[in-house]
Amino acid sequence: MSTQQLMTNNVSELITKLASYQMLPRLRREMIIDQAISSIESNPEEKTTARKHFYAQNQLTDETVIEAWCQHYEMTQQQLESLAIRQFKINKFQEITWEHQVGSYFLQRKNQLDRVIYSLIRTKNAGLAQELYFRILEVEQTFAELAKEYSEGAEAETHGFLGPIALGNAHPMIAQKLLSSKPGQLSAPIKIDEWFVIVRLEKSIPAQLDDSMRHRLLHELFETWLHKQMSQVNQPTAVAAQM
Repeated sequence: MSTQQLMTNNVSELITKLASYQMLPRLRREMIIDQAISSIESNPEEKTTARKHFYAQNQLTDETVIEAWCQHYEMTQQQLESLAIRQFKINKFQEITWEHQVGSYFLQRKNQLDRVIYSLIRTKNAGLAQELYFRILEVEQTFAELAKEYSEGAEAETHGFLGPIALGNAHPMIAQKLLSSKPGQLSAPIKIDEWFVIVRLEKSIPAQLDDSMRHRLLHELFETWLHKQMSQVNQPTAVAAQM
């Protein structure tokens, strides 16, 4: 058997193993990323910053901890350095590729990114939900008192108080109610699946395009792009061709 045939057999066996361990998608993902960032350069100062950030993020506080980390992941320190710099290159690739889209993407996503604090009561009893709604409306009892006593979800433990939470993470029907409400406005019971739900908006917290939000949106755009790239890759042929 020739060396080429032996290598081909070894690669084929490795791919079979990776597939059986459900690791091929992750491998394809990382290979696509490597190809995308291959032209990204980093100067010595950027490399130093990248290393410091990676070490702080992974609590690699001294040489002993770093050595133990490398042993655990069966990596050399040189491979560890490359891993740290790789994340910097990914971030730089995101900025180069999508920085000009962040503003418009933020506006597109703003309704989902805005956060709210709200109160909620849920019950499976339609009649009870209606009664509780009128009790709150007529100020017979507070929302908090009724939520603690009657709400059938975990929110009873917080007297119905929830948030801050991004509107995009709330149930769509609740998010729609909150989006059209003013602080302090009580909504009549709505049916969501088996529940009858009463909500009251307490506070709106508009999203801001600060550094943290900017990095989050860049990451979202990157992940969307990466998902499309992965869907176009033919497994496992594409993996084998690059090994």
